[in-house]
Amino acid sequence: MLSEPNKLSITQHLLRFISQLFHSKQGPSAIRYSILLLLLVITFNGFNVFNSFVGRDFISALEQKNSQSFLHYALLYGVVFIISSGIGAIYRFIEERLGVLWREQLTWKFTESYLSEKTYHSILNKKGIENPDQRITDDVKAFTTTTLSFILLFLGGVFSAVSFAGVLWSINPILFFVAVLYAMIGTISTILLGKDLIRINYNQLDLEANYRSDLLHIKQHAESIALTHRELRMSVRLKSKLKKLVTNFKKLISVNFRLSLFTNSYNYFIQIIPMLLIAPSYMRGEIQFGVITQAGLAFTTLLNAFSLIVTQFQSISSFSAVVKRLQSLDTAMEESIHTVKQKEKESFHLDEIIFDQFSLYANDKSKYIIQNLNLKIKRKERWLITSIDENTKLIFFRTLAGLNRQDEGRILKPNRDEVLFLPEQPYLPPGRLRNVIVPAILGNSIPDSRVMKELKIHNLDTLVKRLGGLSTLKEWDDELSLAEKFKISTIRIQFAKPKFVVIDRPTSSVGKFEVSKVLKNFHSLGITTIILAKGEETALEYDYHLNFGHFGKWTLNTMSPFLKEN
Repeated sequence: MLSEPNKLSITQHLLRFISQLFHSKQGPSAIRYSILLLLLVITFNGFNVFNSFVGRDFISALEQKNSQSFLHYALLYGVVFIISSGIGAIYRFIEERLGVLWREQLTWKFTESYLSEKTYHSILNKKGIENPDQRITDDVKAFTTTTLSFILLFLGGVFSAVSFAGVLWSINPILFFVAVLYAMIGTISTILLGKDLIRINYNQLDLEANYRSDLLHIKQHAESIALTHRELRMSVRLKSKLKKLVTNFKKLISVNFRLSLFTNSYNYFIQIIPMLLIAPSYMRGEIQFGVITQAGLAFTTLLNAFSLIVTQFQSISSFSAVVKRLQSLDTAMEESIHTVKQKEKESFHLDEIIFDQFSLYANDKSKYIIQNLNLKIKRKERWLITSIDENTKLIFFRTLAGLNRQDEGRILKPNRDEVLFLPEQPYLPPGRLRNVIVPAILGNSIPDSRVMKELKIHNLDTLVKRLGGLSTLKEWDDELSLAEKFKISTIRIQFAKPKFVVIDRPTSSVGKFEVSKVLKNFHSLGITTIILAKGEETALEYDYHLNFGHFGKWTLNTMSPFLKEN
C-alpha cells in the first residue's frame, strides 16, 4: 500500500522546501553558497563593530580639533568603507546566485509534480488552488528570494545583536534594556495592528491572478469571441473581478496605513532615544562626544536586530501568503499523485481491459448511463463502441482514460504506457516535428528515414518537406489540419506499440477508408483497437460491437450472430 501524503503545516512546508534544496542535485552548490554567505555575514558584522569604534574616535578627534588623529582615523575609515563595500558586493552576488539556484530546483520540483500522474488535470478548477501556473512561476520566484532574504536578515540580526550588545552594555547597560523593552513593545503592537495582512495579501494574489487569467482567456479565444460578439459578456465579467480586486486592495491600503503610522513613529524614536539617555553623561564630562555617535549606531543596530517583525512585517505578511499558496498547491498535487498511483495499483492488469460490475452515472448522479458492465477486451481485438447518446460515449472515453470519477465497480487495465488514447480533436504539442512523431522514450532509435517512410505512406511527406522538414520548430496544433494531426498521431502510436489504443470518433478527422487502414495496420502490429464512433458506423471490420442504450442498458455483438443483453 502507498503511504498517505503527510499533512504539513506552513512552517513544516517551509523547512521541507529548504531540505529538498540541500538534498537535490543542486545541493552541493547550495551548501557551498550557504557557507560562503554565513562567513560573509560574520565578517560583515565584525567590520561593523570595528567601524563603530573607528567612527567614535574619528568624531572625537574632530570634536577635540586633533588634526593628526582626525587624518589617521579618516584614512582608516576610508579603508574600512572600501573593504565593507567589497564584502557587500560579494555578499549580494552570492545571495542572488543561491536564489537562482533554489528557484530552478523548486520550480522544476513543482513542474514535475504538476505533470506527473495527470495532476494538472485532476486539480483543474479545484477550490483553493486556483491559477497553479502563477504559483509555480511568480510565487516560487517570490518565495525563494524572500525566504533567502529573511534567513540572511535573521542571521545578520543574530550576529548584530551578539556583536553590539557588548558594545552597548559597555557604554550604558540601561540602553541595552531599553532596546530590548522597546523592541518587545514594537513587535507586539505591529502584530496586533497588521494581523489581517496575511489574509488580505493571500486574497489579493488570487484576485489579481484570476483577472489575468480572464485576460489570457480573451487572448486565447479572440476569434471565437469576435465571431460570437461576446465582448459585452466578457466586459461584465472583467468589471466584476476588477471591482473585487480593487475592494480588497483598498483593505490592504487601510491596514498598511495604520501599520505605517506606527512603524514610522517607531523608527523615528530610535534615532533620539540613545541621545536622550547618553547626553547627560557627555554633559557631565564622563564620556567623549564620539561615544554618543557610537551609542546611537549600536542602539540602532541592536534594535533593528530585535525589531525584524516590526521593520519587515509587511514583507512577512506578503511572504506568508505566498508560502500558504505554495503549501496548498504542493499538498493538493501530492494527494492527487497518491490517489492516482493507488488507483492504478489496484486496477492494474497485465494483458486485458476488464470491466467488473462497472457502472457509470451522470455528473449530477441522478441516473446511471451505464450499469453493471461486465466484459473483457483482449489483445489483438478490434472493438467498435457506439451509443445513442454522444454524452455517454464521451464520459465513457474520459473514464477509461482516468479523467472522470463518476463511476462504480472496477476497470482493470495495463499500465498507462500500454494504453494510449486519441481524442476526437487530436493534439500535437509544440516543438520539432520529429519529437512530436517519435515517442521520447525511443529517442534516436527510430531513424529519420523510417519516419519519412511512414509519412509518405500517409501522403504527408511532401507537406513535411514544404514546412521545413523533421527538425522544424512550429506550433503544430495550429499549423496542421485535423486529418493531418490524426495521421501523425497514428504514426506516433505505431512507433510506441502499446497493447491497446482507444480512438474517439476518428471519422471526424478522416474518412472511413483511412479508419479502415488504421484498423488493419494496428491489427497487424498486435495492437487492440477500441473505436468510439457514431451510431451508424458499420461494424463489419470489427470483432465486437458494444452499444450503450437507454437507462444504463448495453448490448454486445460479435461477428457471429450472438447477442448478450444486460
